[in-house]
Amino acid sequence: MSRSTTEWTYAEYARLPDDGNRYEVIDGEVCMTPAPGPRHQQIAANLFVALRSYVQQHRLGELLWDVDLLFVDGQYLRPDMVFVPTGSLGGITDRGVESPPSLVVEVLSPHSRRIDRELKPPRYRAFGVPEYWVVDPLSRSVEVHRLQASAHAEVVRDTLRWHPNPSVPEMSIAIDPLFPAEVP
Repeated sequence: MSRSTTEWTYAEYARLPDDGNRYEVIDGEVCMTPAPGPRHQQIAANLFVALRSYVQQHRLGELLWDVDLLFVDGQYLRPDMVFVPTGSLGGITDRGVESPPSLVVEVLSPHSRRIDRELKPPRYRAFGVPEYWVVDPLSRSVEVHRLQASAHAEVVRDTLRWHPNPSVPEMSIAIDPLFPAEVP
């Protein structure tokens, strides 16, 4: 990670290398993490498939994978996935998502733990994101942060529940199948 004392513009952010690494800018700090490993990708894909099926079945909006979040100049985040409800689809542009999504999801990697657990939650809260999930492969759990309601996360180890729209049934996902079996 490198520290910058100047504000980043989107044009400067867009010029960061396309080298397989993940770059984000948080409070002038360039955060670079290596490309996600296979286990990370498997977990993220399993959750994405479950969420996307629910979102599409109930016509709730769009679930996007690995997209830039561009809320304010100088803050450029790139989570694993975001859910944008139908009423906010106008915030999806060619550059990324430029309005607060209703859900942001990160799957922890060895190099992203500090960024995802310490740096991002206050930014998402300030941006008006109501819910943020941190999927932890080590503990085989999901930390559910309801950012506008509490500073503390609920750690879910059995069934993940999500109810983004009161006019449709709640979604329930068993946690264990999200995590692939360990390879000996």
